[in-house]
Amino acid sequence: MPIAAMCLGRKLVMELLRLDGKALTLVFALEIGGAADCIYLGALLPEGEDLAALAAARARGRHESQPDVPPVPGLLPERKAGWSGTPAVRLVDHAQPQAGEVASDFRVSKWDVSERELWIAWHETTLGLYVDMWWRIRSGDVVTVRCDISNHGPRDFTLADHPALVLPIPARFTAMTTYAGRWAGEMRETPRAITPDGYASRSGVGKPGFGGGNWLLLDDPTTGEVLGAHLAWSGDYATQIECDTQGQGDGRAILQMAISGGAAGVTLLASTDLVGAEAVFALAPTRSALAQAFHAYLRAEILPARAHWGPRKVHLNSWEALGFDLSEPALIALAEDGATLGIERFVLDDGWFGGRRNDQSSLGDWTVSPDVFPNGLGPLITRVHELGMDFGLWVEPEMVSPDSDLYRAHPDWCLHAEGRARPTMRGQLALNLALPEVRDYLFARLDALLREYPITYLKWDHNRDLFPTAPGQAQGFYALLDRLRAAHPQVEIESCSSGGGRIDFGVLKRCQRVWPSDNNDAIERLRIIPAWSQFLPLEVLGSHVGPSPNPITGRRLAMDFRAKVAMFGHMGVEADPARMSEQERATLAAHIALYKAWCGVLHAGELHRLAHPDPNVTGLMVTHEGKALALAAQTAFSPVFDAAPLRLAGLEPEARYRVTLPEPWPRKARHYLANPDQWRTGITLSGAALIGHGLALPLTHPETAWLIALERLPE
Repeated sequence: MPIAAMCLGRKLVMELLRLDGKALTLVFALEIGGAADCIYLGALLPEGEDLAALAAARARGRHESQPDVPPVPGLLPERKAGWSGTPAVRLVDHAQPQAGEVASDFRVSKWDVSERELWIAWHETTLGLYVDMWWRIRSGDVVTVRCDISNHGPRDFTLADHPALVLPIPARFTAMTTYAGRWAGEMRETPRAITPDGYASRSGVGKPGFGGGNWLLLDDPTTGEVLGAHLAWSGDYATQIECDTQGQGDGRAILQMAISGGAAGVTLLASTDLVGAEAVFALAPTRSALAQAFHAYLRAEILPARAHWGPRKVHLNSWEALGFDLSEPALIALAEDGATLGIERFVLDDGWFGGRRNDQSSLGDWTVSPDVFPNGLGPLITRVHELGMDFGLWVEPEMVSPDSDLYRAHPDWCLHAEGRARPTMRGQLALNLALPEVRDYLFARLDALLREYPITYLKWDHNRDLFPTAPGQAQGFYALLDRLRAAHPQVEIESCSSGGGRIDFGVLKRCQRVWPSDNNDAIERLRIIPAWSQFLPLEVLGSHVGPSPNPITGRRLAMDFRAKVAMFGHMGVEADPARMSEQERATLAAHIALYKAWCGVLHAGELHRLAHPDPNVTGLMVTHEGKALALAAQTAFSPVFDAAPLRLAGLEPEARYRVTLPEPWPRKARHYLANPDQWRTGITLSGAALIGHGLALPLTHPETAWLIALERLPE
């Protein structure tokens, strides 16, 4: 990597170096015995760029309101030399907690660089502490950052939070998009300016939860450039942006993402090392390009054995159809109905184990209920296989019911404060996964089930906040998952946490799918899926056709609309086919067939967000190897009868494409479609015409959705 050196007035030598991706350059300024900073984050620089000149071009003269030697918060901010922001490493001495935060003076001691990786080491000589930070450019030009902390001194400390990413924000990013939500309403986007009071979000429920602060976009309103950041961690997070409006440093705001220590902090004992979580960020000219970068990274480096996945099988989950009213005949009848629709995987949800006849008992007793299944699961699974489907099972291993054999035998295994009440949530307590004996028990029970029965999929749920919190819970969860995956690599695992309460890149290293929301109302999913797909590829986002009326929103939606929306994800059904009309079943079966025909494009291609003047129109499009499938969905009654054409994206302007509208078509809107026969056989247009002018589709009436199929023609 090119390196330059500059002499500083402080008698330190600043060394400048760069890391390059395919379209990205990072330039760092490092001072042995001093600070480290990222001074350039942007588009790929020419090979011969003069880094010393680049540093000189961004230098500022001292102003009246600065210390005589302005501080450099850089990549490891501290409250020294006049910096008043939040330190990355905040310490309290165990022996003197009343003394408050311990002053620190970390200084760069060494570094090493390779083609796409930089390692920086800091040493705090008085306290005997070390910080090691790795910056790596990965697939898709996604940057990962990790920070490890070691205590080689004699004193024990508590960290307020364990830092992952400290990023001086380039000044061109003056706005941001934050995420927040609740159960059944995940990932609501809020555009806002980066104002002097900054931004802060923190979870305190033992998992990321619905707060959304572990996902963040930084926006350049003048160019549309966007930077996306995420903390890849399945426990509590702490995210903040602090602005330097007074110019104590150089005026840049500082983004910090960290593992939250909560009220108790993170223990850093003498002679111990703490391994941090990775944070990831990516830079792109548009939000579509940003999504494509994250998707490329996940597919190449995060999702387990992604290159060996087959087509994503269509699910039928028993919950909405049967709830706790389970029996072998009822489940077989449901599976038989599902097979006629083209279902490929039958998933038995809650209620199959112990004395679990409602949600108030038996979590932890992971043995098949003889009351519901006197012959075990074998006859059901055999019939499912005869119907051409494989079999999946719901579990919630991290929880325990007070009314369970496990709790009666081991009441000390749950998270609790000794001598105090043990409040429940959803009638359940949480197991302490930091205890090896708890993990051993859970592994033994799950391993026994997977060895006894040909189960190919586990829906792993987590329906409770963790209170009281305890250290080691996320690490214990990872250890259990890793052990189970090593023993049963063929079993797919879905991460669910009352919907989207625990979705992150950390869990996706160990799972093939996530459940974005318990809310499968198609109108809500038109907001939820685009938000999640800003970071996650469609093949990991469970996307099910729910019942009508919807059990959460009460809304009634046509099957055609529900099915088209569900295609853009990992498609499934969470409804009872026996309660559908013959027309609804035919419509659903037709869309399942379309999904099977197009999932190779949807789950390997590049996702594009399609803009439209009507804010109630959602447009998504996936392009792959000369083919493309787009969705255009209207959720409201348009103020104009002739909606603006939908302009497509991701096409080659000079290429010619055959464009069709796959059937079934929406029942009301199809009457307003000009030349229906031509849309069936195909219209040939150039990529330039499709991008620049678009397609005039009937998008006037609420709850109307169209699919648009494209195939590039030979030259």
